[in-house]
Amino acid sequence: MAKENVAAPETLGEAMDKTELFFENNGRKMVYVFAALLVAAALVFGYRSLVSQPRAEKAAALIAEAQYRFETENPDFELALAGDANGAGFLDVVEKYGSTPAGNLAKHYAGICYLRQGDLEQAAAYLAKFKPVKGLPGAIVNAQNWGLQGDVAVERGDYGKAVKFYERAVKAADNNLTAPMYLRKAGLAARAAGDKKGAEAFFRRIADDYPASMDAREADKLIGSLQ
Repeated sequence: MAKENVAAPETLGEAMDKTELFFENNGRKMVYVFAALLVAAALVFGYRSLVSQPRAEKAAALIAEAQYRFETENPDFELALAGDANGAGFLDVVEKYGSTPAGNLAKHYAGICYLRQGDLEQAAAYLAKFKPVKGLPGAIVNAQNWGLQGDVAVERGDYGKAVKFYERAVKAADNNLTAPMYLRKAGLAARAAGDKKGAEAFFRRIADDYPASMDAREADKLIGSLQ
């Protein structure tokens, strides 16, 4: 009977849930805003020069090309990664401008592409290279990054590690959309690890802290699954 209470690992398709799909569908707008905010922040803190600003602008232009391939109706993740004669890929941006804000974001995108291709090792490597940033929309990207690293851990069967990543995702963006979603994932991962007490705590947080969320509707059912 205990075996029936253990959650099966989420598939890669299930891992790309509401937040990931939102990011894909609205990615280009977020790239422009995100890059603009980070470039502005860099200027405030004294990084503006004849070298850094042009590099940041070139990087932003290149990542927009890769983003176009990423967010098409039928995305070609290999093309988005590697690029071709008609445009750069995320790996080009990382290699040439990895130290820029757009280069940092390209690492995150590369991780997503590898995850969607089923290459967990490369997905984990590139997602880990992304450096969390301050402010919005950076908080949403930070949460997504931690959440995706949690998804990779789930796919590898390392549920304890997945729980830690999902907790970071909740903390990164405390809102009614992403926080309860990652609490649910944390609970499922804890349940899969055999930690029913920990799983129940995550599920109850959804109901108590985010009662208006979509996930709150399933909280009681998830708690019941632990019995």
